[in-house]
Amino acid sequence: KLCEGILNILEKDTKTSCQVACLEALRILSRDKKVLVPVTTKRNMQILLRLAKLDTVEDALERVSEFPVIVEALKCLCNIIFNSAVAQKLSLELNLAAMLCSLLEKCKDQQFVDDIKCFDLRLLFLLSLLHTDIRAQLRQELQGVQVLTQALESSLSVRWTEEYKAVEDRDRPPLSLQETDCAIEALKALFNVTLDSWNVHSENESHQFRYMAAILRHCLLTTGPTEDKTEELH
Repeated sequence: KLCEGILNILEKDTKTSCQVACLEALRILSRDKKVLVPVTTKRNMQILLRLAKLDTVEDALERVSEFPVIVEALKCLCNIIFNSAVAQKLSLELNLAAMLCSLLEKCKDQQFVDDIKCFDLRLLFLLSLLHTDIRAQLRQELQGVQVLTQALESSLSVRWTEEYKAVEDRDRPPLSLQETDCAIEALKALFNVTLDSWNVHSENESHQFRYMAAILRHCLLTTGPTEDKTEELH
């Protein structure tokens, strides 16, 4: 009942501070699988999708004041999808993977969106891990390898000298914690999406995998903010 009450409040047009507080409470409650059973419905998922700006066709993420709401809604969706098989099935029905790829595209060349990007990538990782149909959809329909490789390239700030050769700058500073976390989530999602890709069929796929291999090499030469984070990245 508490989760249902929170979602009823979130369905209304409330203040940003209220939305964030409600989403934080829901995120904590959503760690309990038993609590999720009555609230994992299409309606409730759509409320969270709206708050995460996943159901909109807007060209850009324009209101920085809304970013904390987007991040908390994505965190809630991560917990709910991880803990609920019903939510995983609804994700396919609602075409969540396509929405996440679209949101990732909107994060390009935007400031203050690292947290949004990170939890978007984490959600793509969870969906590709837990639902084989979504994994196939990402690979075949949504150009998931390209989308995730570009997200990884952006997180690592890769610069190129040749088509498949990245600049090696041994004096560059370590990645920030946010950049490292984004790169790690992109790598995890890429692993899932490419898991069944041992047989490359086309010239475009060959290009994508050579491009990805160059970025992975660059990743191995990159350091994170701490020794532990560097080890996790590698």
